[in-house]
Amino acid sequence: MRFHNRRPRPGTEIRTVLPGSPDAVEAGGRSVRVGDDHVATLVVTSYPSEVGAGWLEPLLAYPGRLDAAIHIDPIPPAVAADRLRKQRARMESSRRVDAARGRLDDPELDAAAEDAADLATRLARGAGRLFRVGLYLTVHADTPDELAERVTEVCALAASLLLGAVPVTWRQLQGWIASLPLAVDRIGLTRTFDTEALAASFPFASPDLPVPTGDTGMGVFYGLNLASPGVVVWDRWAQDNANAVILARSGAGKSYLAKLDLLRNLYLGVEAFVIDPEDEYLPLAEAVGGTVIRPGAPGVRINPFDLPTTGEPDTLIRRALFAHTFVTVLLGGRSDAQGPPPLPDDQATALDSAVLAAYRAKGITSDPRTWRRPAPLLADVVAALEKTDPAGKALAARLAPYVTGSFSQLFDRPTTTRPQGHLVVYAIKDLPDELRGVGTLLTLDAIWHIVSATGAGPRPRRLVLVDEAWLLLRAGLGAKFLLFLAKSARKYGAGLTAVTQDAADVLSTDVGRAVVSNATTQILLRQAPQAIDAVTRAFGLAQGERAFLLSAGRGDALLACGSSRVAFHTLASETEHALVANSPAFAGAGRPDSGEGDR
Repeated sequence: MRFHNRRPRPGTEIRTVLPGSPDAVEAGGRSVRVGDDHVATLVVTSYPSEVGAGWLEPLLAYPGRLDAAIHIDPIPPAVAADRLRKQRARMESSRRVDAARGRLDDPELDAAAEDAADLATRLARGAGRLFRVGLYLTVHADTPDELAERVTEVCALAASLLLGAVPVTWRQLQGWIASLPLAVDRIGLTRTFDTEALAASFPFASPDLPVPTGDTGMGVFYGLNLASPGVVVWDRWAQDNANAVILARSGAGKSYLAKLDLLRNLYLGVEAFVIDPEDEYLPLAEAVGGTVIRPGAPGVRINPFDLPTTGEPDTLIRRALFAHTFVTVLLGGRSDAQGPPPLPDDQATALDSAVLAAYRAKGITSDPRTWRRPAPLLADVVAALEKTDPAGKALAARLAPYVTGSFSQLFDRPTTTRPQGHLVVYAIKDLPDELRGVGTLLTLDAIWHIVSATGAGPRPRRLVLVDEAWLLLRAGLGAKFLLFLAKSARKYGAGLTAVTQDAADVLSTDVGRAVVSNATTQILLRQAPQAIDAVTRAFGLAQGERAFLLSAGRGDALLACGSSRVAFHTLASETEHALVANSPAFAGAGRPDSGEGDR
């Protein structure tokens, strides 16, 4: 049987042929020739009684070209329950006949009856469903003799997995069509699977990684497994915590991977907040309709006295206490690891009275219904300070440059842009050095209030991504925030991603080591020789893993979760690559599958 793409005669109808389609298809009893390619299809007729997660992954590790097609057809619950009831009746009848004739119990029949009873219970409770599943394996080769060898090898591989695979004799054309991405199954040799068995059949799972502790259905594709032809799909939300750290030297591809992970989490409905010190995430935010807040840019204002509309009953008191931290950082400038010096006691007392008086002047009290009213500004607090004792007036004089002077552009008006939406990027590159400390403080405070907010509905998953985390870890308030978020994010359904190129400095501090140890997902890319010793000690790397990180190419990474490790190469589509590549010169030219381009 042949199907040709012939050149049409003059005057005849011309039909479009898909690019790459074969010039001929010749079907035989045991194989099909598709152009210059010889293919043979096997159908799986028997399965093991018990399977684990990713049990089909060894098929993807086959060194030859092998197409695995899984056809899934859900069975209506009513039909499934009726068939299961009849099957249980047949099993029970067989057991009674054996007992009446004095035969010994059949262990296989007893086990099948127990499994059927358990499945019937889960179906009745809606905890599972039944599916008709057909598994077809199509083997490719250049010659008929090579094809015969490949078929024998695949059958042996299937047998090692306790799978019975046989050729679809005289139905090879239908078998080849069943392996194409057409969702057409002309073979129809199926087996009934329940939900758990079908989920375990997901082939894109690495056996080198631990089985997730929960099933969230939110796995993210990271890239190609470097140890096998498989892929690496990782579900950070199903681990003990959703925190992650990405450590690499400059130019190894850490920001590329971080943005790709962020984008694919957005696909899954995760809300994300990004602290971007170098404006690297702005094209991504624009493409997905995110919100960009640029503290320090002309016209951008942040009111440090804004009250969250949802929160704890003592929110007003907490905001008054935060005012002390805000003023301390504002007057202390750029804080070091120990933080800025605190306010004198008399000025702190005057500030506390002035903040509460400013809220009362705006009609805001401890009643949550008043929290939606316009919040006071820094100028209102300074005006209240001028009405207090000499200590308050002295504090008001120190705050004057931030109200009417050269530093007032960030606080002299109400907040201009609210951090709302599925992606909020805080681009802090425009913050002057004199305001970088307080601007970062307000950014972290706004993110934390959203992450920790309580509401009536279910809490959405939220991701906080801090790029160039070493900038925050070297400052007292930034390090304190990252450590607190790393330890507390889990109970709020959130996850922290810390991306840094200064691995040695991060691992040399107690706070840095604590942030790393509180991240279940740890990703290491190429490391500098000066930092490899610290990384080896911190992560317990073997000599082969150490050598891999010293010589890894751009985009090659080692995913670590406890003692489990897997190496992969970051892979993105052309559209994703254009969004996550740093340099515009490579955004349209770099090939995502080759690791080229500015990452």
